[in-house]
Amino acid sequence: MNKILVMGPSWVGDMVLAHSLFKQLKIEQPDCQITVAAPAWTLPLLERMPEVSHAIALPFKHGDLALGERFKLGRELAKQGFTQAILLTNSLKSAILPWAAKIPVRTGFKGEMRYGLVNDMRALDKSVLKKTVERFVALSLPNNAALPAQLPQPALRSNPAHASQLLETLNIGHAENPVLGLCPGAEYGEAKRWPAEYYAEVANHALQQGWQVWLFGSEKDQAVTANIQQLTQQRCVDLAGRTKLGEAIDLMSLCHTVISNDSGLMHVAAALDKKLIAIYGSSDPEHTPPMHPQAVVEYLGLSCSPCFERVCPLGHLNCLKQILPSTIIADIHVSH
Repeated sequence: MNKILVMGPSWVGDMVLAHSLFKQLKIEQPDCQITVAAPAWTLPLLERMPEVSHAIALPFKHGDLALGERFKLGRELAKQGFTQAILLTNSLKSAILPWAAKIPVRTGFKGEMRYGLVNDMRALDKSVLKKTVERFVALSLPNNAALPAQLPQPALRSNPAHASQLLETLNIGHAENPVLGLCPGAEYGEAKRWPAEYYAEVANHALQQGWQVWLFGSEKDQAVTANIQQLTQQRCVDLAGRTKLGEAIDLMSLCHTVISNDSGLMHVAAALDKKLIAIYGSSDPEHTPPMHPQAVVEYLGLSCSPCFERVCPLGHLNCLKQILPSTIIADIHVSH
């Protein structure tokens, strides 16, 4: 039996996309055992992926080389008899652990100076593997093998009993009417965030139609969700900073439709099989689209897009401001 250690990504969205790789590994090698090593905050995602047997929370701080710690953990992992490591990040740091664990096959793309550490080195042709998910899945296959015609779709398992319990704990009350989930944040920066007043306009419309509106986000998104609450007379349920990732996943499973910026929660909504409207500004839906065949993507593709900047370099944010609330409202009614 192949025991595979996957060095997972740090971003929530990328970890959701990595589920396509785990599913493909199980298609290629049904009896393989998959262990994923990743930052602790991604573990609630892994718990909801049945293909993953074990998850290891990496103890390293972001950006730290921590050589001694990596060697020590590598020696511990050596006892587990892994046959292959797959590296989903291209850093030198991520390659040290599998090497220290003496894993015989260490698969990854050519990245920072890691010759020797990665011994199944793949060249990355970004014109062929345009999407992040395609790059991940390619690492499950022999070198230069063609991708499957249909990539497996990420699919997170939710916990309905936990979701029900959360409704009580957070004093939300069970949803009689359809719930619209809004994800107005984006960790990367404001050039990915559709304006709060636009979200509020969509929320007011949905509230008038009898929907419940729930606002999802981390503590960093509280200013944005508070702004939306103010513009909707406090009629939404503001969950920003009140839920851990696992709780947000289970609550989102109760939504009918989700509207999101290009963020980790957008990928979560797609993997929960929600009706999804995804709004793109500075980023590129060709590179990291939501992995759901029915997802609606709103992207203007202006001459200055995608710039991949955190803040609009031209100062106008037209790529987002010119996507009007009326467009998104029309999308909701098509998907309702």
